[in-house]
Amino acid sequence: MTLLASNCENDPVDVLAGDWMSEGNMTVRAGTRVNGQMDAYEPTFLEALEPALPYIAKHRIKVAVNAGAADTKKLHEVVTKLVKAKGLDLSVAWISGDEVLPQLLEAQQRGDSPFENICTGEKLGDWQFEPIYAQAYLGGLGIAAAFAKGADVVVCGRVSDASPVIGAAYWWHNWRRSDLDQLANAFVAGHLSECSSYSTGGNYTGFKDLEPLGCSGGEVSVNTLTSQFLYEIQGPWYFNSDVTAILDDISFEHISTNRVALRGVKGDLPPPTTKAGITAKAIYQAEMHWFITGLDVAAKARMVETQIRTLLAPQISSFLHLDFQIIGSVPENPSNQNAATVDFRVVAQARRAEDLTPAKFVRPCIDPIMCAYPGATPHLDLRQAFPKEVFEYYVTLMPQSDLSHQAHLASGEIIDIAPPTETKTYPKHQPTQHVTANALDLTSFGQTVKAPLGAIVHARSGDKGSDCNVGFWVRYADEYSWLRSLLSSAFLKEYLLGDEYRGGRVERWEFEGLRAVHFLLKNHLDRGSI
Repeated sequence: MTLLASNCENDPVDVLAGDWMSEGNMTVRAGTRVNGQMDAYEPTFLEALEPALPYIAKHRIKVAVNAGAADTKKLHEVVTKLVKAKGLDLSVAWISGDEVLPQLLEAQQRGDSPFENICTGEKLGDWQFEPIYAQAYLGGLGIAAAFAKGADVVVCGRVSDASPVIGAAYWWHNWRRSDLDQLANAFVAGHLSECSSYSTGGNYTGFKDLEPLGCSGGEVSVNTLTSQFLYEIQGPWYFNSDVTAILDDISFEHISTNRVALRGVKGDLPPPTTKAGITAKAIYQAEMHWFITGLDVAAKARMVETQIRTLLAPQISSFLHLDFQIIGSVPENPSNQNAATVDFRVVAQARRAEDLTPAKFVRPCIDPIMCAYPGATPHLDLRQAFPKEVFEYYVTLMPQSDLSHQAHLASGEIIDIAPPTETKTYPKHQPTQHVTANALDLTSFGQTVKAPLGAIVHARSGDKGSDCNVGFWVRYADEYSWLRSLLSSAFLKEYLLGDEYRGGRVERWEFEGLRAVHFLLKNHLDRGSI
């Protein structure tokens, strides 16, 4: 923030929009809020804001962020005090309405909705965990209303990742709710900027192309933006509380160095619902690691797993989850011991910390050492082997009309943000095409050599709850007919997922303007973010 704000005279900035929220810190901060151990907002926002404040005040830059996490009101108080301590003339507002556990549980008790998990199909009443906190994903119009009333800094909790950009654009351009194409373009712009350096080369499979830049300068290019675009989307329909972005005709155009145009985004009405994430009362997890080296890795793993299971038998019934994993692989002819070693991980979860005490978990995991496989070596750092809190996360939908979305101004005035009056109910699943239309015979492309798919194909994956997605794209137009003919849903299941495919629903879509094939894997991950 300081870099951008301090350079405002040379590179003008009207609004600084920041995204501090993820499903991971939603659950962690929810636990923090409930147990009261510490402040439940994101403290790294203050580290970014404090040195930038003099420049923000000098250049009258607006700020909108979702760093409030699970205690937006407290963050507002802290930021207000910080501004006053510096003697700056800045008005600080905050957004409420994302905390929804009471009305969600009341609606469930009334029978208004079963609150189905959008990843698993499970009903909330059948969930085996106890909800302690819930947050709905708000749109950006509360931010816009606060800016319009003179706020300089607006802090939010669980507005959607793109909502700070949507709110800023709505205010700046004086849009109306009916300006759907404009809102949709702001929405996608917010998606492209929400994870900061991801659009400039972070998590980019073409990272080697950035090595002349020292892998730190990054770049804004068609490929880096395609990578970020494909991150965490669900398909050609992209939903937000304010608008639905229709993405089937999206493309990027290179304009000049670090300048790329976004094309083809269309807007449609928002859904009547918005996503809500529910955090459950903490459970406990412990894990133990062994190192397996050399030949017969699978046999050695079977041996030590059998021994550990035998010793754990008296308390296995108290575990919610127990898993044995081989992490890594050994090459055919390794040249050193590190290359010949894999990590064997034992992980257990239980409702009570006392069910994972050292006597009940560490001892049974480590006692086989004298009778285990040859070269048996347990990890001697046992800090992860002691029980720690983890949180379950449940994703559902709730009506926008049930939310109390409000903007709280520095003056004490409260602005009510009404839900959208016009909405559209969309099918439960995204449009899907398991094979490309008019697929070509792969032998028609000429002679081939065996190589990793990543030798010529870029990819980017993401996760939302226990759903995950992955998009593949090629750099050149003449490669795309081959890519979409190759990447059918069946190919993904058999060759790319292999043993990881467990029969779940796969949705496939082609983004021709990006030369990309995208897959959504429903409920593919282990219960999502914990």
